[in-house]
Amino acid sequence: MALGATFAALRHRNYRIWAAAGFVSVIGTWMQVLGVNWFVLAETGSATSMGFTVLLQALPTLVLSVWGGALADRVPAKPLLIGAQAAHALLAAGLAVVAVTGAGGLPAIYAISLATGAVSAIEGPVMGRWASTLVDRESLGNALALGSLTNSAGRILGMSLGAVVVAAVGPALLFAANAASFVAVVVALFAVREGERHGGAAATADAAPADGGIRAGFRYLLGQPVVLVALALSFVLGSLGRNYQVTMAAMSDGPLHGGASGYGLLSTVFAVGTVLGALFAARRAELGYAVLVGAGLLASGLQIVAGLAPGTLSFAAVILPVAAAAVVIDTTVGARAQLDTDYAMRGRVLAALAVTGSVSAAVGAPLLGWLAEHVGPRQTLVLAGTVTAVATAAAGVALDRLRERRLAHRLTRVLAVPAARPVRRVAATAARVVRPAGAGLVAATAGAARVVRPAGAGLAAATLPRPAVPAGASPVALPGARRGAGRVRSSRAARAAQDCAGCAPHRGRHRSRWTGLRSPFAHRDGCPAA
Repeated sequence: MALGATFAALRHRNYRIWAAAGFVSVIGTWMQVLGVNWFVLAETGSATSMGFTVLLQALPTLVLSVWGGALADRVPAKPLLIGAQAAHALLAAGLAVVAVTGAGGLPAIYAISLATGAVSAIEGPVMGRWASTLVDRESLGNALALGSLTNSAGRILGMSLGAVVVAAVGPALLFAANAASFVAVVVALFAVREGERHGGAAATADAAPADGGIRAGFRYLLGQPVVLVALALSFVLGSLGRNYQVTMAAMSDGPLHGGASGYGLLSTVFAVGTVLGALFAARRAELGYAVLVGAGLLASGLQIVAGLAPGTLSFAAVILPVAAAAVVIDTTVGARAQLDTDYAMRGRVLAALAVTGSVSAAVGAPLLGWLAEHVGPRQTLVLAGTVTAVATAAAGVALDRLRERRLAHRLTRVLAVPAARPVRRVAATAARVVRPAGAGLVAATAGAARVVRPAGAGLAAATLPRPAVPAGASPVALPGARRGAGRVRSSRAARAAQDCAGCAPHRGRHRSRWTGLRSPFAHRDGCPAA
């Protein structure tokens, strides 16, 4: 695919504005994440307290995302998004005040982290639904892939800049920079042209209120088995095959003996892999379920290989494509969840997707950590990779059945056609060898049929009604009559057909279905020589 197709979504003016503002916001967000972790670790000296802060930011997603999805389908998006950006900016400014003055201490940091998670939980489905209207349906998958690319690149740049800033002046400047980054998002919301948004009538009216709220969303999802299978596969892959922050740390500190420097190298390689995965997803013309299953099998197989890697460099070489496959999986699930569902339910579907991601992280990280501690990091990777491979294969079979067994039909056609061609060639060659000289194959076949015809065949033929043939008419010209049916032609009729000048251009064009040979007696319907 051409390079221009990789960035096809950028042809839309609205998306270009939104992508630029999102890149600035992502950089500020990851700078704040680094600043919060550094501040809590410096104040407490405890990694557990730092992990508790991350948990407080993710916990509201489990509770409030469904409400955010209902709001996304019922409330105009732009005012809600502007209010959410203003709330994020105020919370980031509050973190800067705490970092400078020390007022409130850790309880204030925890409270602000919890509030930030609550705003993000409500804002996420609204923003996802609204952003999907900035491009047409054909460019939605590419836009999601470019969003993953923006997030990965912004994460690398934000963490790199944040590390330099926090070492030089402290975390307060990081919080202030993040507060300023939300101004870019607000400006982009006002710069988007409403008349150029996509999504039918919802693009102009911003979603007519949908009925039923959260319960209607659950009922709708229960009636979408294909989407449910994709979400279930996303949960398994996300919980056992995605929490590499845990397994990379366990491998680096354990059998790889890489230490902190090795963990930093693995984290960098993983980030580069996410960028490559986003580029691959952007270059795909369509992100279908075959891509999802293929990426899941690839990631699962490489996860098993990673558990057997002898050193840090070999582990990093395997981690790179695993990270790329993880981004492809996320992008494909997000694209199918939006393309294969009704627009009126899109906010609630995106909320279910967010809840699935949060639950998979909350369940998978402790489980993988416990297994790495009690079983071993290598055994954990091999076991988790085996489980995800089996789950991916089962999901592939389920998706194939739900989608009318397209894979089975395709394989049947592929296997049947090459097998049929040699049989046809052999039959045609054998027919040429045994064909009597000067006599037609049809006459020889008819004579053999008279010899071996069962005794009951004549009775059956006598009892069948025969169409009345008008005087002077040929049975071949009758409606429903089959050429060559009934009595075998006499040699006089065969010679007349051969000598017919009007049928000469058409004679010999008809092939036998069984032998592939051309019939020498073919002539047009209504020919006097018939």
